[in-house]
Amino acid sequence: MIRTEALDRLPVRTAVPALRRALDDRGVAVLCAPPGTGKTTLVPLVLAGLTGEGPVRRVVVAEPRRIAARAAARRMAWLLGEQPGGRIGFTVRGERVVGRDTVVEVVTTGVLLQRLQRDQELAGVDVVIIDECHERHLDADTVAAFLLDVREAIRPDLRLVAASATTDAEGWARLLGDAPVVEAEGVSYPVEVLWAPPARPVKPPHGMRVDPALLTHVAATVRRALGEREGDVLCFLPGVGEIGRVAGQLAGVDAEVLQVHGRAPAAVQDAVLAGSSGGRRVVLATSVAESSLTVPGVRVVVDSGLAREPRTDHARGLSALTTVRASQAAGRQRAGRAGREAPGAVYRCWDQAEDGRLARFPSPEIKVADLAAFALQAACWGDPDASSLALLDPPPAGAMGAAREVLEAIGAVDGGGRVTERGVRMSRLGLHPRLARALLDGAREAGARRAAEVVALLSEEPPREYGDDLAAALRTARRGQDGYAARWKQEVRRLSSSLGSGSPGAGKGGSDDAAVGLVAALAFPERVARARGDGAFLMASGTGAELRDASRLRSAPWLAVAVADRPSHAASARVRLAAVIDESTALLAAGHLRVRGEEVRWVDGEVVARAVDRLGAVELAVRPLKQPDPELVRGALVEGLRREGPGLLRWTRDTEQLRLRLAFLHRVLGSPWPDVSDGALLAETGAWLEPELSRARRRADLGRIDAGQALRRLLPWATGEAVRLDELAPERIEVPSGSRIRVEYGGEQPVLAVKLQELFGLAETPRVAGVPVLVHLLSPAGRPAAVTADLASFWREGYRAVRAELRGRYPKHPWPEDPATVPATRFTSARLKRS
Repeated sequence: MIRTEALDRLPVRTAVPALRRALDDRGVAVLCAPPGTGKTTLVPLVLAGLTGEGPVRRVVVAEPRRIAARAAARRMAWLLGEQPGGRIGFTVRGERVVGRDTVVEVVTTGVLLQRLQRDQELAGVDVVIIDECHERHLDADTVAAFLLDVREAIRPDLRLVAASATTDAEGWARLLGDAPVVEAEGVSYPVEVLWAPPARPVKPPHGMRVDPALLTHVAATVRRALGEREGDVLCFLPGVGEIGRVAGQLAGVDAEVLQVHGRAPAAVQDAVLAGSSGGRRVVLATSVAESSLTVPGVRVVVDSGLAREPRTDHARGLSALTTVRASQAAGRQRAGRAGREAPGAVYRCWDQAEDGRLARFPSPEIKVADLAAFALQAACWGDPDASSLALLDPPPAGAMGAAREVLEAIGAVDGGGRVTERGVRMSRLGLHPRLARALLDGAREAGARRAAEVVALLSEEPPREYGDDLAAALRTARRGQDGYAARWKQEVRRLSSSLGSGSPGAGKGGSDDAAVGLVAALAFPERVARARGDGAFLMASGTGAELRDASRLRSAPWLAVAVADRPSHAASARVRLAAVIDESTALLAAGHLRVRGEEVRWVDGEVVARAVDRLGAVELAVRPLKQPDPELVRGALVEGLRREGPGLLRWTRDTEQLRLRLAFLHRVLGSPWPDVSDGALLAETGAWLEPELSRARRRADLGRIDAGQALRRLLPWATGEAVRLDELAPERIEVPSGSRIRVEYGGEQPVLAVKLQELFGLAETPRVAGVPVLVHLLSPAGRPAAVTADLASFWREGYRAVRAELRGRYPKHPWPEDPATVPATRFTSARLKRS
């Protein structure tokens, strides 16, 4: 029996007429409805005609998470007085509960992607609702793009609703062709905000690590909330590990402690969503509880302020979830959970001053995630570079390039980016392409069942208590009775079934340990790693990897690293899950990374020439080269010059002076006078260092190259200007005494340092290339007496003070009152008289 009273209480009902009109007129709409209004439960029932309004239509609701898909289906079935599997059904990976009479089917966005690839028309489906589209999960963005293609090309009758829990819907409206935006008013109660930062600073999160001091503070804040407030407490934490640690610290509280996350058993999820049976509850949850799910009885939220987002280090082949500060939008969503049913409170475990510095919204997954799976989906759709897909944010070019390299290496796409038959099969396995490759190729080498077992372990990382040895984790999962083992066994059955009866059974035999290592290496060939000693390894990608001190894998000669993360401050990645392999397995899995050839490089200040057999960055065999390729030697010498600078050549004082003169002319006159900075010289080695550079074989040969002779090759001989070098930037200037004084060109102005008496009678300051020189006037002892760029002014205004100061100190030298009336001299007064 339909629970009419419960349906009528849902606030979104007031927006239903406008939503119907929008879909009738345009076929697309954006529905904005705050959490708890019924957008996930009432709207599909109404659009399907199951509430007695309008014709019956087949509706598919796409949810971002399995837990949300199951919960939404159960809630809708309850509203109709039924059980899932009747008119309401759901499909998630590994579980399908639908029947002949199913009208509304709730699926994950991943399941809908698979369905679209098999049947672009979505035959029999009238309406698709993409729920929680504001979360910007990559699968949801991709589903929306594919559905817009379908509407435009083959199904203009297909109705599409993008449902968001926030009012930030303008982007989605534009994407859907200026779709109408329908807003539903929420019924929310006031939520008091209490700022509850830790008493002492905690370390910021990095990688998957969260400071234990923060988790202790969160647990203490939950205890405080239980003492100060009524009702159940919902506590947001970034991941399963943090939930487990906080749960341990809440032992003994006068409340039932429940853990909600994507890996939680269905029975636990049902118990949380069913509400309290009498006593108080503390629900520890990841971001799955931000939206889609209503947890009855919650009056208090404790927010750790952390979340997990995917990040990919394309250069090192490492991708994983990382802990980040939750956005302001996430904070609002979390706080709103406390005001669903009555006035509530939120305890925020950070300082109020920090709040304004948080990101406004979470990062769109397409901008930060590994795009290999997305690139394969796009290739299967017929748009390998995704340039024609209607996406809110285009995929970053670098990430797409890295993704295509991965897909080409595993045979999923050809050289032009077009999907292969193998790639189509991979895309339909419901796995990341790397794991799909490991399943298909591993089944051939190790047998279908064992390949499925290992891939199931890799697709959902085992709990930490399973350890870091992948083979040991397999044995634990086989005999395990915990929630993870149950999900693992279900996934093994799904993967074994997907391989079909034509797949090999036992493979080539061998031990479980060998099979585990092979399959892991097939999944992550860039992470095969050879030991460097003391628990340190070098991966084929070039990244170092380290095992924890207590790991039993430390003595392994080779590893297939399945899970690793690299904190921003660390030189090496930390291995969290790996399997022992041998060199032959590494070569089998990562053979496309093997390179043999001559390698001539600048190493530790010298040219090193070797014949190298390497697997990526891992050197398998090395021998010295007696007759290396001259071009490779030249390249190594140029690399040495780039690293250590032109100082490797032979520079005399005159050569340094020549370089400074040329630099001065380039700065003052520009072309055709050459740029002789380090960068310019190293960019044009062929123009000034040949033929000597091509004849050189080692560092010592560079030291014999005359840099002065080489620099003169850069002079503008072709224009005839080269002959004016001494005129425009003379090495020396003759002063009135007859001395030829060196000009120093190292500063902004050329400098002429000369004894004051040698300039008597010189009224105007000498110029170089039109620039007045800076005259350093020296005492008879050669010490600085004055500096001027205007001699005429000095003789008028400065000379008297210098004369008064120095003539008593140097009485043997001439100090005339009017220096313009006496000849310049290098000598004393007595010497002048004798002359």
